[in-house]
Amino acid sequence: MQFLGRKRRAITNSQTEQYGHVLHFYGQPPLENISLSEFETFAVERLKLLKTVENLGVSYVKGSDQYKHKLENEFKALNFPYRPETEDRKPQTGPSEVEKRRKDHISHFILRLAYCQTEDLRRWFIQQEVDLFRFRFNDLGSKLKLEFLHKSNLQYDTISVEEKKTLVDKLVNSSYAVSGITVVDQDFYKVPFQDALDLVRTRKVYLKGGYAYIPHQDIVTIVLNDFRTRLSKALALTARSLPAVQSDERLQPLLNHLSHAYVGQDYSIQKNVGKISLEQIDSLSGKSFPLCMRQLHQSLRENHHLRHGGRMQYGLFLKGIGLSLEQALQFWRSEFIRGKVDADKFDKQYAYSVRHMFGKEGKRTDYTPYSCMKVILSNAPSQGDHHGCPFRHSDPELLKQKLQVYKVSPSGVAQILELVKGMHYQLACQKYFELTHNIEDSNFSLNHPNQYFIESQKALNGGREIKRETETPQRSQDKSAAKGSGAAQEVTEKASQGLAEMTEDLDAFFQDA
Repeated sequence: MQFLGRKRRAITNSQTEQYGHVLHFYGQPPLENISLSEFETFAVERLKLLKTVENLGVSYVKGSDQYKHKLENEFKALNFPYRPETEDRKPQTGPSEVEKRRKDHISHFILRLAYCQTEDLRRWFIQQEVDLFRFRFNDLGSKLKLEFLHKSNLQYDTISVEEKKTLVDKLVNSSYAVSGITVVDQDFYKVPFQDALDLVRTRKVYLKGGYAYIPHQDIVTIVLNDFRTRLSKALALTARSLPAVQSDERLQPLLNHLSHAYVGQDYSIQKNVGKISLEQIDSLSGKSFPLCMRQLHQSLRENHHLRHGGRMQYGLFLKGIGLSLEQALQFWRSEFIRGKVDADKFDKQYAYSVRHMFGKEGKRTDYTPYSCMKVILSNAPSQGDHHGCPFRHSDPELLKQKLQVYKVSPSGVAQILELVKGMHYQLACQKYFELTHNIEDSNFSLNHPNQYFIESQKALNGGREIKRETETPQRSQDKSAAKGSGAAQEVTEKASQGLAEMTEDLDAFFQDA
């Protein structure tokens, strides 16, 4: 891909041919020019789609009506291709449909660049892309499935009606959810048995002469295994070539921070600061703080000190829930002087950093509270630290003990630990919210500690929250690039400031002397 300024793009014949099918294996990377603005937009919107796939995959049975309905709505909202054309009319390859498929293709490869960097990121990306692929493949009709298989060089042909009639008893006895009636009405694929080992292992298919006879509803298992294998190899190759891509100064700030990207509400603008009193903090920490902030608050009260990472994470959170600068200075000073820091030392070493966090010193930047992704993926805690995400960074046994102390039921603890085991850390926190607030379905997707606090206040106060401005623009916490500008230099400057300087400068001021 090459990167240009913004301009109107025309659909070419080659693109219409390339995106002639609604689904593909992403075998060939895009070779066209693309603006930096479009690069960022595509990446963020696909990330939103994959986050939805992850949340729905845990909240609902995959393939259920609710799951499909909610995922289809997300496809519509983000303008991705989601429903294939019917088989009794010509494929939809007009400009709007080709644009959707082009966006799907390019955005996949952009996130490959961002999510190939570590094993955890690769594992997460593969799982969400596989679930997304499953949903789209299952939505295809029989004719389109066969067309896709042949287009992808998967030569899995359907058996003839005569062969089905000959094998009907054996197909019924060996295939799950197949009866004598349904054998006649559905397709069976004849596949080399080594390509269907998962189905063979669970004895779900009929074997004959080195081939597995796979019913229509199970062919997706074979295709998904192939897709997962291809994507895993592709990510490994992408990781090897990543240094060359990151040498482009326009892309480096985008790719380095995209995996931490938070695309929800920005909790830095505070029209109603000061609505939280210092006397409320202890009570609120037990009722409305997410576990990460509750842990930090408890450690601060016990030790009268937090190390650098903890002060960063907790200080910005308190700012986000409405603590004013004056209150913050009083809060940190009163706590620290109860420990080993006297008032004079606090004023010299810590007061400046608190004022800096509120935009009153230095560059006077309005620093944003950390999102869940930033807490999970950056600055992992070491010995003596109390920051980070308890669901990500705590030993499972210690996490279990902590949940029990906070009166989470045994069944609730088991549910949370199962989500943690599957690396669904934000969903584990959302389950913690539901259990501690006695709510069956929280009806929101948790992405930010300050969002947790606001939703908790709503739940506890009958839909009302502590007054503060929450209708802020939807933007990335990290301000990953300058939207609306086609000039590469401007994008680079804004991205660098928004993604790196905002945290690095603040980090320096928070460090211990």
